[in-house]
Amino acid sequence: MAVKIRLRRMGAKKAPFYRIVVADGRYPRDGRFIEEIGIYDPTKEPSVIKVDAEKAKTWLANGAQPTDTVRVILKKEGVL
Repeated sequence: MAVKIRLRRMGAKKAPFYRIVVADGRYPRDGRFIEEIGIYDPTKEPSVIKVDAEKAKTWLANGAQPTDTVRVILKKEGVL
């Protein structure tokens, strides 16, 4: 089971916000997930980013692979 930390798109058309979730890589982008660890809202100025650092570090230590976008977000928040 390849576990990924990735963005799950939410919100209305042309007004997206994202939840940062831990999911099996085989599931669809907005499908089933294991745990929600944060939010990301790029529509606000400045962008709103809230990440539960403890949960993120735990999942990374257990082998979860962040996507490229999530890796940048985690670096900004100081988790990586």
